[in-house]
Amino acid sequence: MNLTRRQAIKSLAALATIQIVPSRVLGLNGQTPPSGEITKAILGCGGISQSHLGMPGKLLALCDVDAGHLAQRMSQAKAEQNGIKGYHDFREVLERDDIDVVHVATPPHWHALMAIAAAKSGKDVWCEKPMSRTIGEGVAMKEAVEKYERVFRLNTWFRFKDGFYGMGVPVKQLKKAAMHDLLGWPLKITVSGVTGFDWKLGIWTGKTNLPVQPVPEGFDYDFWLGPAPKKPYSRHRTHASFRGYWDYDGGGLGDMGQHYLDPAQYILGKDDTAPISVEIDADPQDADAIGTWRRIEFTYADGCKIILDGENKDKDAAYMEGPKGKIMRGFKSDIPDLEKKLAGLPDPEPQITDFHESVRTRKKFALNEQNGFWSCTMVNMGVTAHRLNKSLKFDPETLKFDDPAANALIHQPMRAPWKIEV
Repeated sequence: MNLTRRQAIKSLAALATIQIVPSRVLGLNGQTPPSGEITKAILGCGGISQSHLGMPGKLLALCDVDAGHLAQRMSQAKAEQNGIKGYHDFREVLERDDIDVVHVATPPHWHALMAIAAAKSGKDVWCEKPMSRTIGEGVAMKEAVEKYERVFRLNTWFRFKDGFYGMGVPVKQLKKAAMHDLLGWPLKITVSGVTGFDWKLGIWTGKTNLPVQPVPEGFDYDFWLGPAPKKPYSRHRTHASFRGYWDYDGGGLGDMGQHYLDPAQYILGKDDTAPISVEIDADPQDADAIGTWRRIEFTYADGCKIILDGENKDKDAAYMEGPKGKIMRGFKSDIPDLEKKLAGLPDPEPQITDFHESVRTRKKFALNEQNGFWSCTMVNMGVTAHRLNKSLKFDPETLKFDDPAANALIHQPMRAPWKIEV
């Protein structure tokens, strides 16, 4: 039976559940938050949460299953002085009526559960990357944000802010070159070391034959695992090095993928679709620990390509090239007077780049549940190909691969009692 994309999204979302009955559901009819200062809570007090402390909004709550991490962030936020309360269970945070925005700063295997629960409880969501650990979880997150009319942002910003990695200019300049056909079509984007590329492949790899160790005092390891399979505690499996294990993330690609792939998706005008194939050059992978890869190549239906050069072999490759020309690192180009030409052309459609403006106006943030879903789908296509060590075809309409083992990874079972329910 052939499924449309809409049917596939609905069927995948139906697979997904979290048994949390919120004490209230706010803003179902586009209701704006209170006109005063927007309040926030941060779920997860690991390393990345430090950056969330400095994000806009009045902090009211911090939550972590590691008492040590929680205490450290509470101290840093001067909790006693500022009236900030600490929590062990995120569900208690979501029961509060005085929190507008929830920052999800946990490992990715918790992103979907927490974001969906937050949306159901009437909270807007600021979520760390990658948006989801699987394609199916991303579908469910997108469905929940839309169903409960929440505002969502993903915590990567290169499509709209700062100089893009190694280019020396914002992505807008690259977007203009592509949208006005200055390089021709189709385009190829190559992400490698010469464009400021660092996949952290050597850092975010797992270890095999992990020693079984005692769980540290104050760390609720079972709650940290949550929906992930129950496995004996070993320090390297958690906290700073969790990204090296399939149960929680996708290695360097999971960590950095949306930083690089989301701007590329935006440049190519692919915010509502995905590539039709992913090719992988890597060695066979362990069932638990993530290893490295050499090259991943995504191809779209119109012939556009995105190449991830994990070995930094393509040292002379242009960042972006087409039949008419190239753009290199530092925004150098073989097109005469490229910057002058771009200056005389219309800019891309404006985006809201202040999340709290989105919260107040109920208008979508620049990187939201829709375009973020598609760039995360690309990340998860690459992770799937890497995990199986197999090149794959993908149908963006049905959200299915051409391989049963790959399709089994679209929505992976969760450990009871955790499940997703939109």
